[in-house]
Amino acid sequence: MPADLSPIDKAKFAAARRAVDYVEAGMKIGLGTGSTSAWMVRCLAERIRDEGLKVTGVPTSSRTAALARELGVPLATLEDVKWLDLTIDGADEFDANLNLIKGGGAALLQEKIVATASDRMIVIADAAKEVSHLGAFPLPVEVIPFGWQTTRALIEETLFSFDVLGRDVTIRMSGDHPIKTDEANYILDLHLRRIGNPRQLALVLNQIPGVVENGLFIDICDTVVIGKGDGRVTIRDINTGRVEEDQIFLDRDDNIFADLGD
Repeated sequence: MPADLSPIDKAKFAAARRAVDYVEAGMKIGLGTGSTSAWMVRCLAERIRDEGLKVTGVPTSSRTAALARELGVPLATLEDVKWLDLTIDGADEFDANLNLIKGGGAALLQEKIVATASDRMIVIADAAKEVSHLGAFPLPVEVIPFGWQTTRALIEETLFSFDVLGRDVTIRMSGDHPIKTDEANYILDLHLRRIGNPRQLALVLNQIPGVVENGLFIDICDTVVIGKGDGRVTIRDINTGRVEEDQIFLDRDDNIFADLGD
């Protein structure tokens, strides 16, 4: 691993490296999207290369698919494998109940489909992603392009019935144009600051015409692996209530990590 990484990147690597220890031969693995998940794909590729580990990955975005192919991780589609043993993905926020906000990488729809088609979901994150209440990170909502302004207005009206601290809704842009997801949809970011009832909000948002999916992952994550800049990790399992501590050694120097650009 490159020695000049920031403490945040070291924390992401530590979480990713520990999470791939859960991968066993023959597993079908959901591969998340984002900077932390990119570390995970590289750590998984290292195990495939060094240990001859036989697994099949199902990527949650075209970006993850491209990285996995580059590193030699065997891939299949969800239609091919039907069901997954495990999904490993990052999160933009998580709370004490391991409820999540995801979608900062504009891949929330595929991420949620893959995660819910898995026996287990492990989230990898640095400690800064843990919050007492969800909502400081803008909540992504994927919407179809047709009539998106109307969809935004309906969302804004709906938010007045909820316990939130902010109600601004913006469309996510790339330069002069709205960002398009892999499904050619748009992303609306809800700047809520604090969400009083994430479960209810997730259900109601998906009833609004034009909304495809929202970035609240409720009762989906089973385990979170929290990395720290010194290589320490904390593992929390929501099903057993267990909390474990571990240490990942960061003095790695391997070509598989040399050109990480995510």
